This record gives sequence, C-alpha cells and structure tokens, in this order.
Amino acid sequence: MTTPPPQDQTPTTPATVPPAVPQQPYPPHQGAPFQGAPVPPPAPANRFSKKLLRIGVFVVVAIAIAGGKWYFGQSDAETTSVGACMHNDGSEKDADLNEVDCTSSDAQYKVVQKFDNTSDADKCEGVTESTIAYYQQGGSHDVVLCLKEV
Repeated sequence: MTTPPPQDQTPTTPATVPPAVPQQPYPPHQGAPFQGAPVPPPAPANRFSKKLLRIGVFVVVAIAIAGGKWYFGQSDAETTSVGACMHNDGSEKDADLNEVDCTSSDAQYKVVQKFDNTSDADKCEGVTESTIAYYQQGGSHDVVLCLKEV
C-alpha cells in the first residue's frame, strides 16, 4: 500500500527547504595578531602616578596653609623694623601695638631700636631716644622694642 502524497506536493518534486546560511565569523579586532585570538584586557590605569599627584597636591596645600598661619599669626611687634611707627590698640597695662603709617594721625610711637630673641627690656635704657620699652613674649620669638613718643 502506498500513501498518497500531500495535496500541495507532487511525488516527484521534493519539498523546498531554504538553503542553510552558514553563520559568519566575527570580524577580526583591529590590531589583533590573528583572527580568533583573545583580546587582551586594557592596561590598568596608572593609579600610582594619580595617587602620587594627589599626595603632592595635598602636601603643597598643607604647606601653604601652615605658612599663611605662621605669617598672619605674627604680631606687628615681631615683624616691624626700626623707623616704623606704632599705634597701641590695647591699654597701657595690656598693650596691643600695631604698625601704622608714620604720617597717620594714629601714629603714637616710633621704633628707635629693636632687640630680637630677648626678654631684657632694660636694654632700652642704653638707647638715648627711647622713652618706652615694650616687651612681647611668645609667637615665633621674643621681642623688645625701644619706642619714643611721636
């Protein structure tokens, strides 16, 4: 017994099957030595130099801050020089001398001699023009100023 062919096909024609398309290989990577080679991972970022750069910036900023604190923390008595004029913003017992322009009406005293790194206010007794001895302790060093009234 023979089986009848399906209605839409004849027994002499085989069924049409689309031809199989082979899968195309992936295109080779640029710079790859040959096709199919694994791509090496990207080189790790140079973390050492970035870290070193950050540390360097931090050190520079820290030095700048410390230098600013030191410079701005100094009193006018420490940074003044002979010939400069001073104004007392404090009291006679608790003086707070600040440098002012000698042509200013605020000028009260003129520095006639300055002794660094000493606390001996008696040194001003030997200075002929001096009428007042001002001693400041602390900060970066001790200072004695021999002043005359303006």
